[in-house]
Formats: sequence, structure tokens, C-alpha cells
Amino acid sequence: MTDIAKKDSLREGDAAPPFDLPGAGGRRIGLDTFAGKKLALYFYPKDDTSGCTKEAIDFNGLRAAFVEAGTAIVGVSPDSAAKHDKFRAKYELELPLASDETKETLQAYGVWVEKSMYGRKYLGVERSTFLIGEDGRIARIWRKVKVPGHAEAVLAAAKAL
Repeated sequence: MTDIAKKDSLREGDAAPPFDLPGAGGRRIGLDTFAGKKLALYFYPKDDTSGCTKEAIDFNGLRAAFVEAGTAIVGVSPDSAAKHDKFRAKYELELPLASDETKETLQAYGVWVEKSMYGRKYLGVERSTFLIGEDGRIARIWRKVKVPGHAEAVLAAAKAL
């Protein structure tokens, strides 16, 4: 468990780590795709679980408002792109989801962390969101996200940026 990134290694103002990941529908999703635009990059543990489903539905429901704020949204989890396709279809999600099965991007953003449940330690995704500015720098970081109201808080920060 020593290979995981320090979860607080990235700070607001730092350059966002580049990524190039497979996305739903067979397309690639990379940081350079959003050059010159704002990006709400949210990391979540697993497709089709209650919290992750609610978070995806919340962000998806605010897509038009994010577009109006000049901000793209991308969700990232270690699930496969094929699983993302099923998840998107099941909940009629239009926002892009990226697959990080290698966990390299999760580690680069410091969200692949040691967790504990019922006394058992394991590695998993710490639900986190990074608002990346038009300049490619991290403008805002939310860690240990609680889902209710989170998408709205990210939208408010995007509008203010």
C-alpha cells in the first residue's frame, strides 16, 4: 500500500495532472480535450451504487447550468468503459464518464487511498472533485465529498471562477 499518492499532495493553484482515459462509447477523454475551458472533474468509487448514482444524476441534471457557466463535467472511476456504458444507459446520463482501471489518474490526483470499513483496510476511491480553471490549474478541491448538495456547490464555484 505504499504506492498510493499522498492524498493532500495536490493543492489549489497547482497544475492539474494530465490524463488520457477511455470513456463511455469508446471515446478517449483527456485533460487536453478541455484546454481553455473550465472542468469539474469528479472521482467516485463505483458505478451503480447508491451514492455514486445520486452524484451522477445530480451532476447530469445540472449539465445545462454547467454549460452556461462554461464548465465541462467528467466523472472518473476505476470501473471499465463497458460498465460506464451500461450505467449511463440505465440512468440516461449524458455526462462523460472515464475509466481508470490502471488507477494512474486516481493516484495522480491523490484519490486512491487507504480506506477502512468494519475494521478491514482496503484501497479505494475517496469521493473527490477538482474544479480546473481555463488555465489548467486547480481552482478548487473538495475531498471526502458528501453527495447531497455537492453538484450545486461545484456549480456555484464554477460560476464564480
